[in-house]
Amino acid sequence: FSFHVCYRALIFPFLIRQGKPTPFFTFLLALLFCVFNGYLQGRSLSAYAKYPADWLKGPYFIIGFLGWLIGMAINIHSDHILRNLRKPGETGYKIPRGGMFEYVSGANFFGEIVEWFGFALACCTFQSLAFALCTLFILGSRAKQHHQ
Repeated sequence: FSFHVCYRALIFPFLIRQGKPTPFFTFLLALLFCVFNGYLQGRSLSAYAKYPADWLKGPYFIIGFLGWLIGMAINIHSDHILRNLRKPGETGYKIPRGGMFEYVSGANFFGEIVEWFGFALACCTFQSLAFALCTLFILGSRAKQHHQ
């Protein structure tokens, strides 16, 4: 969870090229969602979740961690493809090719959805499942809009 947040907040902004400005209200809603979700995930994992000593060797954690890792890799690779669609100065819409874009039109969204369902499986908490479902609904609707 922390790795993804650090990537999105500290690394990704320096990788993207100049794009459309983000409306302040959209920024504010995203910030509030991230703060609230970060608190919920951190609090549930640090104060309420109880795991047996061998949890890290169990199937839920291993499969969930692999799902998270694969989703994160798809997400980062898809972001790389999207960042390099246009050459400097170019404008206009381009259809991304390569990676998971060969199978789904919103590969970046797909990767993040896989990532958070893997996280939910690894954690087995209600809060992580709620976050995965929120991600599915929010990014799923964005993926549908982008596909159209």
